[in-house]
Amino acid sequence: MTSGPSGYALLDGVVAEAIGRGGRHDPVLPRSGGPAGNARLTAWTGVLLLAVIIAELVTLLDVTGLIGWHVGIGIVMVALTLMKSASTGWRIVRYYTGQAAYVRAGPPPTLLRLLGPLVVFTTLGVLGSGIALIAIGEEQSQQSLFALLGQQVSPITIHQAFFVLFAVCTGLHLLARFVPAVFLMSGRTQRVASRGGVPGRRGRAAMLTAALLASALAVVLVLPVHGWHHDEHRFGQFHQHSVR
Repeated sequence: MTSGPSGYALLDGVVAEAIGRGGRHDPVLPRSGGPAGNARLTAWTGVLLLAVIIAELVTLLDVTGLIGWHVGIGIVMVALTLMKSASTGWRIVRYYTGQAAYVRAGPPPTLLRLLGPLVVFTTLGVLGSGIALIAIGEEQSQQSLFALLGQQVSPITIHQAFFVLFAVCTGLHLLARFVPAVFLMSGRTQRVASRGGVPGRRGRAAMLTAALLASALAVVLVLPVHGWHHDEHRFGQFHQHSVR
């Protein structure tokens, strides 16, 4: 009777990948690049998304004054999040449906496989609740929905709760994935089981460009009508209090 890997072994796998000394060897396929191309698309999308998240965090320093930026950057986050989720989801589907190249590349470390769904859930939660705030407006967003442990819960409260969970899960994900992503983007990686370049660069660039253009169009359409930019609202004060 054999036992599964110990906690130390599981953690070692994550640490090795986080510092760029471990990870999967991604086969290269013609045209799209296969797993290697998918890894590069995910890495580029992730790093762009990180830059957008940092910009969004800056707006929390003065949400009242920067509410337009907060909403606009949030919309860009939606597009990049959907792109990254699609890229990661494609790899998962190809792996579990038995596509040879993705099976050969293998799954990520176990702890990161467990963390992944939490990252997706909390990210979609914070963005979805943010979109809901835009849709229902400032006044409705402050209305209590129910009481929990003696505290009134409003749509803003739900958005902020998702943000806290998102910050924790995404922070852990970032610690494990940032260095490998940079290595992939710079070509300094041993995770590609092939010499030479990875096909599909133009296709990956086109997908990222399309996501950014779609988000820019959404910003142009939503910002004039989002309804959160007229006066000093308690929404801004609420967020400022959470940052302190």
